[in-house]
Amino acid sequence: MTSALLSDYFPLKLESNRTPHNLQNREEKYITSGVTWQAYESLLSALGNSSGYRVAYLLATLEIMSPSRSHELDKENIGRLLEAYLEEKRIRFWGLGSTTLKNRDKQAGKEPDKCYCIGTDKEIPDLAIEVVFTSGGVDTLEIYRRLGVEEVWFWQNGELKVYCLENDRYQQRQQSKLLPDLDLALLVQYVVIKDPLEAIVQWRKAIAANN
Repeated sequence: MTSALLSDYFPLKLESNRTPHNLQNREEKYITSGVTWQAYESLLSALGNSSGYRVAYLLATLEIMSPSRSHELDKENIGRLLEAYLEEKRIRFWGLGSTTLKNRDKQAGKEPDKCYCIGTDKEIPDLAIEVVFTSGGVDTLEIYRRLGVEEVWFWQNGELKVYCLENDRYQQRQQSKLLPDLDLALLVQYVVIKDPLEAIVQWRKAIAANN
């Protein structure tokens, strides 16, 4: 499915608030309402697993996002650093990537940038990570609340915000409840390093120094 076809299908297109340096770095979001669950699942099937789009659904509102190059780089950097921490700390984890999470009864579905089960493998991951370049669209936290994801991290404008599910509501926290010993402020310093190899090497050294 091409961007032109999506543009014809969706009545509202939201472009990134961040001015792209080139066409490859453009991020677009398409949103429409009045979409049935069956239509949502049909679209997922049509797009397949390698479309490059992220699809979200909440109460008949459908959103498709085409991530930019910078979006994908940040997503991968955060994922690699988190996985390095878990490995160094010998914490078992299952990385589920951008697998589709959905619940028909809750009328909610989402493809996170990254998601993980911590400690044991589960049907619904404990942690979802979202990189944010484009404003507007469906309520991401409400989708994750309905799905029962324990913790959500948002990376936006060089900052990491953590939301923990408590009494069926998300509360913003300074530290992760899933990984209380993880120094998030320190993690951010390595996420912004431009050289991914240098970031991961230095991050592992920092973790080892604190063991």
